[in-house]
Amino acid sequence: MPAWRRSFRGPAPALPWRAAPKAALSSPLTLVAAAFTTLLSCFLAVGAVLHSSAAGGATLDHQAGTVCPDSYGPVITQPGVAPEKVPAITEAVERHAAAHGFGTPTVSLFSHEVQGVEFGTGEGFTVRLAYRDGGTEQLTQLRGDDTTGLWVGRDLAGFAGIGPGDRAVSTEWPAISGVYTDLYNPAPRWWCSVQDLAVQDRLMDPPGGAVVFATDRATFDDATRDQESLERLTVTFPAPAPRTLAEAEDSQDRAEALLAGVRDELRGQGIAAPLLSTPFARSLELARQAQSTVTFSILPLAALSVGVGLLGAATVGLQWYHRRHAQVRLHSARGHGPVAVGSLAAAELGGFVLAGGIAGAVLARVSTPLFAPPGQVTTGAQWFAAGAAMLVLLAAMSLLVLVVAVRTHREFGLGLTAPRRRRGVLPLVPWELLTAAVALWGWSRLPHSGGTGSTGPVPETDPLALIYPVAVVLTVGLVTARLAWWALRASHRLRWWSRPTAQWAVRRLAHARGPVTGVLIVAVLAVGTLTVGSAISSGQQSALAEKSGVFVGSESRTDVENAVGRGEIALPGSLRERSTVIGTVGAGEGTAMVFDPDTFARAAYTEHLPDAALTDLLARLDGAGPGGAVPVIAVGDAPATETTPFGEVRAVGRLDVVPVLGGQPGYLVPRAALDADQLDAVPRWAVLSTATVVEVGAALRKEAIVHMNAVGRAGAFDSLPFYVVEWTFGFVALLGVVLGVAAALAMLVAMETRRRQNTLTAALARRMGLRRRALWGGQAVELGTVAGLALAVGLTCGVTVAALSVRRFDPARWLPPGSGLPGLAPLVLTVTACGLVVVGLACWIAVRSVRTARVAELLRE
Repeated sequence: MPAWRRSFRGPAPALPWRAAPKAALSSPLTLVAAAFTTLLSCFLAVGAVLHSSAAGGATLDHQAGTVCPDSYGPVITQPGVAPEKVPAITEAVERHAAAHGFGTPTVSLFSHEVQGVEFGTGEGFTVRLAYRDGGTEQLTQLRGDDTTGLWVGRDLAGFAGIGPGDRAVSTEWPAISGVYTDLYNPAPRWWCSVQDLAVQDRLMDPPGGAVVFATDRATFDDATRDQESLERLTVTFPAPAPRTLAEAEDSQDRAEALLAGVRDELRGQGIAAPLLSTPFARSLELARQAQSTVTFSILPLAALSVGVGLLGAATVGLQWYHRRHAQVRLHSARGHGPVAVGSLAAAELGGFVLAGGIAGAVLARVSTPLFAPPGQVTTGAQWFAAGAAMLVLLAAMSLLVLVVAVRTHREFGLGLTAPRRRRGVLPLVPWELLTAAVALWGWSRLPHSGGTGSTGPVPETDPLALIYPVAVVLTVGLVTARLAWWALRASHRLRWWSRPTAQWAVRRLAHARGPVTGVLIVAVLAVGTLTVGSAISSGQQSALAEKSGVFVGSESRTDVENAVGRGEIALPGSLRERSTVIGTVGAGEGTAMVFDPDTFARAAYTEHLPDAALTDLLARLDGAGPGGAVPVIAVGDAPATETTPFGEVRAVGRLDVVPVLGGQPGYLVPRAALDADQLDAVPRWAVLSTATVVEVGAALRKEAIVHMNAVGRAGAFDSLPFYVVEWTFGFVALLGVVLGVAAALAMLVAMETRRRQNTLTAALARRMGLRRRALWGGQAVELGTVAGLALAVGLTCGVTVAALSVRRFDPARWLPPGSGLPGLAPLVLTVTACGLVVVGLACWIAVRSVRTARVAELLRE
């Protein structure tokens, strides 16, 4: 007879596999806990993978907006190329492009500037001939038809008095067939790779360097056949931007192979190799860095959170064991081993565990746009995420079986020979010292996180530095739980029988101090993590908005000709209500900025300045200062009195950070305090406007106002470092939300685990006259104490940690204003309201179980 048959008499009856799922329906809360535990665990595991992949895609999307569209693939550039060698270069490129999966290339040709071109008026003009495949389709034709020839710009046509049908009398160029609207900066993105040659030069009056486009390649070749060399040949491959790292890597590999083939073929023909480059390679490198930074930053946090979820699965197994204690005893008496009993738990809860895990994975994939960076997720990442979900499901199921099997073996398998149970050692381990050491180490690495001198493409972020805030919150949570453990152990000395409901609540908490401290740790970690993640993530958004606003001065800043600053030319009507004109000139060790107080407050970026203080300072600028000095507003640490190109200035107040000047020393000089000669001394004028760069440029061009050097907030500086920190702490906030749900679920599971004891005690007390109001009060004291302590500690710790570290995570600390905490009142109110809802629901479940309890059945169990 086999050994497993000798351990009991007779064959063991079959386990009730078929009835197990049906029997599980008798405890809906256990099923909900089992499903939600694995749902949260799989959600976090899948969400972490998808979040990391989306970070790479989002970086590529961001870089695609800053790189020329025709620079996503290979770029071939040949300056000073001889016209006769152009066909050989372009034919070689076309052959290799077809072999490596690239489409038809776009060829751009520009001649050197031709001086003294006359059109019959006796006046010579500087002209550059240009051709670009499909170029005339991207121009706005004002006059002419579709015949081949040359297109001249509107400015040149106006100055020279020419139009369709005219010819240059000093050259043998083809006839003019059209007049187009000149390209000005900022030019459309289609021209950005050649805009230094294609854009009209407006710095000369009349405009010099006019660009004349040929309608076709043959016309350009005919017009430039006498030139020894061309200014530049550029061959590009306009294509959709790659959305994922896999697409970008494939395009990069094919581009490098194409360039290598072109280089070898041209060398074989004796032609000097042109400049071959793959500009998007840098964007690919940045995307890899951003994805790896986000991945390694959130990986420890995701592992910690998944571990908490798996501990929840173990708690569910423990709760099942307590509810099925009588059945477990019966199966053990019949000879079923611990593993068999654990398998019974898996049979009852396995379907719901599996359903919860699948639901969590699907929910993470569907809700990815809500919490992940705005980038495309790769197919490989989705498969990897599915594998992670399967591993979490397997771990949760194994842990469920293991917990039940170990408890069964400990209680029924060892029998009388069981040694005396040792006191638990886990509570004695100083976990808070370990987490405090991690937090201290992270704090020491924190100064190395982010940029301190410039806005680098991706901050050199140490993952340990990013885990520092969570480590601090976890340390505080462990310390709080440790103190609560000691307080509950000593609570038997409490004599508060004048408030029996509070006394009983304390005793119930003391009886279940293990689950209580566990729930407290998870709840503090959830609230603190949510607060830290939300505060730092929102702080990065605010910092980026404020820094870009101060750096530019408004939504856009455009340099204009001095006549606009002197008031000789008025701004277009479409810009007057939302724009202001400023002038800058050196003043001592700083910069003086001439401004109009009446329009400055409404057009310049002043959101970072207190409205009352700014209004008061502007009001003080009326009239001359003491001793005839010009009244000004000092900026930064500029002296109160200084000699400037406007004479002596005297400060009527001071601001730390102002638009355009930032925090550098300087003065805000009111325009009305200066005369015409002083205004003439200002060398540079600009328009600050709440309109976009495109809108301002269009309005100025319509009025023929010379403008240049336009900059908008979106392109003021590289915002990718801010996004990387924001994405990282966005996932930290997501962890807080998930841990908050886990904490609420843990509270309900812990209450369900002690349901029989608490229900029996409360039911007997109700038989002795305990009122329903007192019953509600006792449950509210018990559960409210845990939730209130978790909320108070978590919010306080989270806000404090965020306030201390948000400035250190600033990738551009050199650029004022410094990062600060955003308004957290909505977050605090929302978290508090959610805590009250959870406590109210738990109290209702507890009171309802008491009111519907049958004391006789409880005593019989």
